[in-house]
Amino acid sequence: MKISIEQLEKLITLKENEHCEFKEARDQFDFKKLILYCVALANEGGGKIFFGITDKYPRKIVGTDAFSNISKIKNQLLDRLHLRIDIEEIQHSNGRVIVFIIPPRPLGRPIEYKGAYWMRSGESLVPMTPDQLQRIFSETEPDFSSQICSKAKFNDLDAGSIQNYENL
Repeated sequence: MKISIEQLEKLITLKENEHCEFKEARDQFDFKKLILYCVALANEGGGKIFFGITDKYPRKIVGTDAFSNISKIKNQLLDRLHLRIDIEEIQHSNGRVIVFIIPPRPLGRPIEYKGAYWMRSGESLVPMTPDQLQRIFSETEPDFSSQICSKAKFNDLDAGSIQNYENL
């Protein structure tokens, strides 16, 4: 989905969060930092990174010369992360804006970079905790509540649980 100039001007009013990041990067941006942000956003369910936009309010479109070879960057990210990250280039009157559109990580598989599974915490990127990782790894475990237990009898059901279900 191509982002229009009008959509871009609305998007710059959004607050940064685990799905949205703004970087000024007028001249360049470190590729290893880009990987880190892509990993964190993918681990948090996907999102967008905008380059060429100030990250402090009120945000302004200032343009960027970073990542001039988009197809090369896409291939490098695919090789490193095994995720197909889309990149849009928007020509605004104030300068060129690059948008990295990061998909969510695969179900049950967090993405690692430099020995850690990264996520966003406030303004920082931090490694995920063991509890967070366990929740992700367990996403692909079977859901026993959805399986039929052919040998179960009506008396095996808990009356209180049935009542709670009926009250939902």
